[in-house]
Amino acid sequence: MRTYRLLVVTASALTFIVVVVGAYVRLSDAGLGCPDWPLCYGQPFPQHGDETALAKAWQEMGHRYLVGILGALICAVVVLSWLTRRSPWLATAIAALVLFQATLGKWTVTMLLKPAIVTAHLLGGMATLALFVWLALEQWPHSSEPELRKLRAAASVGLFTVLIQIALGGWVSANYAALACPDLPGCLGALVPPMDFANAFHLLRELGHTGEGALLPREALTAIHWTHRLFALVVLGVIGSVAIRTMRMKSLGALGGLIGALVLVQFALGVANVALGLPLALAAAHNAGAALLLASLVVLNFFSFRGLRPSR
Repeated sequence: MRTYRLLVVTASALTFIVVVVGAYVRLSDAGLGCPDWPLCYGQPFPQHGDETALAKAWQEMGHRYLVGILGALICAVVVLSWLTRRSPWLATAIAALVLFQATLGKWTVTMLLKPAIVTAHLLGGMATLALFVWLALEQWPHSSEPELRKLRAAASVGLFTVLIQIALGGWVSANYAALACPDLPGCLGALVPPMDFANAFHLLRELGHTGEGALLPREALTAIHWTHRLFALVVLGVIGSVAIRTMRMKSLGALGGLIGALVLVQFALGVANVALGLPLALAAAHNAGAALLLASLVVLNFFSFRGLRPSR
């Protein structure tokens, strides 16, 4: 039992690291550091190219090796979950999702960073993290607390809202639209700048092109960025409300405070990324913050639907 718990918690932590490292690889333009898959220029270890190309290749392969270690841990989790009969179907679902993630990772390279594939890959990583957090929480006994049921609707809405924003943020990153609106608080000197939503959110297209193959207009990139920025205000309001309601619950006050702090930090990081021209460290921190906010809302949903761990 203790070994299985440790394995699940370790896999959860490694999933978070994989998500953050994957975002860093993408943001540092190293997503095509290795043009083939699963090897790199036909070799398990990058060896050729100039200093910059070699560094990007190692970033990409480092991420792949981390995923490989995570895959081995997940296999162990699945085997032990069936042997101990502890949430075996959930563990199996995580394994299936990771296999699909590996396929998306391959397509990300072979399809040359097609935005829909890149965004789906990000969402798959976040979904894996969410499921692992839930699985980890299930490894301890919990008792029902009727008062927490009042949070179910708010917790569910909060989680759904953050997932939408993560998808929008992934679409911004996948389309390299993070600096399409370089000014604050408006965009290109206007509250509502000229935008092209039809091409902006056309899913089945190549990077930098419309569905018809023409170059993607600036107005489309503006629409992508502006939508993500506008919805950030919705997230701030919704999650702020969820945090306040959670803090009023004596047993979940600390969790509510954490959720409130995370959403404020996320909002500040988003503003800072625009104001400072998207420095890599801040951009990666913004992705890490999104993962932490998602995980905290998964915890809130777990407690509101399943109950708290009994005190000893």
